[in-house]
Amino acid sequence: MEGFHPRVACPHCGSMHERVPIAVRAQANCRQCGYVLYHRSSISLTGWIALVLAALMVFAIANLSPLGSLTLAGKEVHATLPQALRMTWVQGHIGLSLMTGLFAFLIPLTQLLFLLWALLCLAKGRLPWDFRHGMRILRHLAPWSMMPVLLLAIVVAIVKLAGMARLEPGPAIWAFAVLSILMTMLSRVTALSLWREAEDAGLAPVSGRRLKDRQMAASCSDCGYVQPAGLAHCGRCGARVHRRKPDSLSRAAALVVAATILYIPANILPVMWVRTPAGLSSHTIIGGVIELWQLGSWDLAVIVFIASVVVPMTKLLALSVLMLKRRWANAATQRQRTRLYELVEFIGQWSMLDVFVVVLLSAMADFPGISQVQAGSGAFSFGLVVVLTMLAALSFDPRKGWDARPAQAHSVPDAGRPVPGNRTGAAGRAIIPQITHDARQDD
Repeated sequence: MEGFHPRVACPHCGSMHERVPIAVRAQANCRQCGYVLYHRSSISLTGWIALVLAALMVFAIANLSPLGSLTLAGKEVHATLPQALRMTWVQGHIGLSLMTGLFAFLIPLTQLLFLLWALLCLAKGRLPWDFRHGMRILRHLAPWSMMPVLLLAIVVAIVKLAGMARLEPGPAIWAFAVLSILMTMLSRVTALSLWREAEDAGLAPVSGRRLKDRQMAASCSDCGYVQPAGLAHCGRCGARVHRRKPDSLSRAAALVVAATILYIPANILPVMWVRTPAGLSSHTIIGGVIELWQLGSWDLAVIVFIASVVVPMTKLLALSVLMLKRRWANAATQRQRTRLYELVEFIGQWSMLDVFVVVLLSAMADFPGISQVQAGSGAFSFGLVVVLTMLAALSFDPRKGWDARPAQAHSVPDAGRPVPGNRTGAAGRAIIPQITHDARQDD
């Protein structure tokens, strides 16, 4: 099919586009909702492999080296992240230890390993039979990798401890800073972008190739493959294909209600206990913000307040608005709702900040008989709130808001929704995305 361009469906509004070639450091945006469909990096395949290898080496340094050396009353403590996880486990907060270990250690490591494996497969020019399973795992891991949040938690923990003991920063702090930068860069290499790379190299079926003119289409949420509607499984990765996420509204609503209920004890119960010779004191989330402010770190106090109070409330309110405001108003309003959903996706993991801080303090401030920090039940409740709100955002389907628009309001082809008098999703009606140049990309 001469002149054929692969098809790409927007995951936020369902509109169908042609994946046309773009210049280096340019990106293609959905013409209907503005979502970034794909971009072209200036970093080559071998360059990405080098970055992943560098990230793995820095990851080892960050987790094997001490975060710092604390000295108090002649006693010295050296703490690493694995030691902090073990300390939290020994204290009986198994759920909190598992939660932090998953999001700050196991998932980032697994993500890097799968990413390296996938890039090496593409570099060799041959995809193994289980490539599709690896890409599915990589896609589902991406939202739960929280290395930048961990870095900010380390900074907050250091500030809290600076007034209590003599602190000498360890190599792990700088390693985590470098690792956060590398992980942020590597976040641009997604499972969908790897499938597109395989597609362009002739290693995977081309998205939209099987569509006939004016034929209804459906897209796979796992690999982005566009195929004729009505097929139960993806013709490229084998995943189940749904026109829209099944029961998305009821699932998201149930998760939001559960998160709202847990948000109450998360703010009332102490997130940590501090034991000193003077006695036992409890600290809530708001109490931690006040403490940072009193220590003179008003900037960190504002950051923690935003991450631990403003962000969770914003997510709950935004998701509630998106679920309640489903009636079509106009395209501009729906684009604003789509932007709101993207905001919820972006800020989702940052609320885990307080949970990480508590786990780090439990290991770094371990001076028996002088000062000890233990996690409180509020920390685990707050962690569950973060997890539930993230699951709610992942369960919600923003395309259903665009489905509510009347037939005459359709300005671009839609993947998978028939409209009277306008067979949307037709192969011949895919449009060219809006191309913009991003000079800051990969700088």
